[in-house]
Amino acid sequence: MALPILYSYRRCPYAMRARMALKLANIDVEIREISLREKPAHMLKVSPKGTVPVLVLQDGSVIEQSLEIMQWALKQHALGANIHAGAGASVLGLISENDDAFKRALDAYKYPERYPNKTQTQHRADGEVFLKKLENLLLENSNLFSVAPSLADIAVFPFVRQFAAVDAAWFENSPYPKLQTWLKKLVESELFNSVMEKQPTYIA
Repeated sequence: MALPILYSYRRCPYAMRARMALKLANIDVEIREISLREKPAHMLKVSPKGTVPVLVLQDGSVIEQSLEIMQWALKQHALGANIHAGAGASVLGLISENDDAFKRALDAYKYPERYPNKTQTQHRADGEVFLKKLENLLLENSNLFSVAPSLADIAVFPFVRQFAAVDAAWFENSPYPKLQTWLKKLVESELFNSVMEKQPTYIA
């Protein structure tokens, strides 16, 4: 039987978290690494929005949002997945804040020339509101909501990684030691490195 198909782009944070969840849940998929300039016709047919990730299941059904892919994956292997798949209000609320206010601050911080209403430092300060919240959560546990990683850790991590990389020297000297440790652990994890292996570009 053919595997589910995951249309992905290696460096996209949304695709990263989908791949990480699928890996944690031990779900094998056919990864089709796309070119942003020449998106596969099949991907656009099943998902006209034209963004990754897109998961096409064996029955032909399509899951188009990264968070929904993560939730589906962990639900398939709720007992065997190496993750605490909590989806309570606190977890989902944090993910929502990441995907909304923090993502906007991240984009402005990375590309300040596109957002001249504030300086880059001011955009960074906007993002730090979220970093401070994460630091406070990590004062209690080694992960955001428990000793084991939650859905939130995997969902938030790729975006914090991008934020830290904008000015690595600043982040290394920032007042977020717990967050620095958490990020380093995930960046160096076997899970992250396995989903970041380069794939050939899929040619339809």
